[in-house]
Amino acid sequence: MKILVGYDGSNSGKEALDLAKKHAIAFKGEVDVVTSMVKGTEKERQDMDQAKRGLEYADVLFKENNIPCKTHLLIRGLSSGEDLVEFAQENNIGEIIVGVKRRSKVGKLLMGSTAQYVILNAHCPVVTVK
Repeated sequence: MKILVGYDGSNSGKEALDLAKKHAIAFKGEVDVVTSMVKGTEKERQDMDQAKRGLEYADVLFKENNIPCKTHLLIRGLSSGEDLVEFAQENNIGEIIVGVKRRSKVGKLLMGSTAQYVILNAHCPVVTVK
């Protein structure tokens, strides 16, 4: 089974990595860890470097447990939710795991929710952790 983890470096993102590790061991799966950024101009260079460090952390976590893992930093101009759903379709992913953050209803209305978009639009099962 191919497992996709949407990872943003947050605590809920780390919980998603931990769950993916458990699922990969149980189902003899392989993991794709994806961080999505809308754009990658020079102004966002610091954010890109931080995202790369987060992906390196994820790679080490899975390799320590002998779990096949690929990391991806996507900068395709899509929202994070759109990127995750599109990547899952393009790569025949069997399960998506994403962390959720607590937000007020107004915050979700103004900022949107990556997890909500993925849940509603993914072609495969989606597991959320907080």
